[in-house]
Amino acid sequence: MTLRALIVDDEELARRGLKVRLQRAGVTIVGECGNGVEALAAIPKLSPDLVFLDIKMPEMSGLEAAEAMDKDALPHVIFVTAFDEFAIQAFQVQALDYILKPIDDDRLAAALVRARSAVADTHDSDFGRRVTRAIASMSSLAVPAADGLMSDRLLVRATGRIVVVRVADIDWIEASGDYASLHVEKKSWLVRETIATIAQRYAAHGIVRIHRSTLVNLDRVTELRPMSNGEFIVVLRDGTELKMSRNYRSALDSFVGN
Repeated sequence: MTLRALIVDDEELARRGLKVRLQRAGVTIVGECGNGVEALAAIPKLSPDLVFLDIKMPEMSGLEAAEAMDKDALPHVIFVTAFDEFAIQAFQVQALDYILKPIDDDRLAAALVRARSAVADTHDSDFGRRVTRAIASMSSLAVPAADGLMSDRLLVRATGRIVVVRVADIDWIEASGDYASLHVEKKSWLVRETIATIAQRYAAHGIVRIHRSTLVNLDRVTELRPMSNGEFIVVLRDGTELKMSRNYRSALDSFVGN
């Protein structure tokens, strides 16, 4: 699939560098803009699939430009910026991706894989309308109190990047003081949130506490093994075995659907 992209950045050198990388990856560049105002005028005329959008720009920031886009012609947005402090706002408005400068080639390649999949699904989804409604509900550019918590995803700060972890993809969560370790397949991600906060926020997504230091995703549970002391061993799809303490026996109701 050939992607059509618009690059929006107030720095000409940054636009030029991104353009070269995208063209090497087979992306068609339909235009370049130096600020959000120019982008709003260009998008209806050029109809790009993607907008690579800087955040800090004169006249109108990237987030403000996204908010002002026509909801009926809203392309997928990938923010490209040197600042990581706006990542939460970007993903709360359903941004497709958030890339930090200087741009890493592998990181850009991963974003394009996601972009091709999203563009292929665009005609069968209401993505654009959901993004616009989410943007409209934001209160300026204020950062939420909870660092990386959103309705169905968590943001994890890693070296030079921001990783998006879908709650549905989490296998189990382990407490580590004021932090929590998210176990996703064979990887682990550390977030600065307590498991009590995570348990409360994501209970509706099937995240259940089975021990004072352990949460599990109900969809990942395949077996419960009773122990002689009234506790249980919880077995996950990947074979991981976790202990369910007697203090959290009420979690059994979640397993059996009560």
